Amino acid sequence: MINNATLQLMIRMRMLRDAVVDHERDRGATAVEYGLLITLIAVAIIVGVTLLGTNLNTLFTNTANKVGTGPAAPN
Repeated sequence: MINNATLQLMIRMRMLRDAVVDHERDRGATAVEYGLLITLIAVAIIVGVTLLGTNLNTLFTNTANKVGTGPAAPN
């Protein structure tokens, strides 16, 4: 027959095992969440740089067209 102290020990060991298993599952989920977060940040950076690069190219092209070639060089 199992006495009360042994039963309490078995219950606590089971609780500890369950906590460790839950922690391992959480750690795996956290790694996936970090991966998704990094992917979203990378996509946002790529979109931002692409849009900014296009706008800067347009700005410099318009400025260059307004300035022209500059004064004519003397012969």
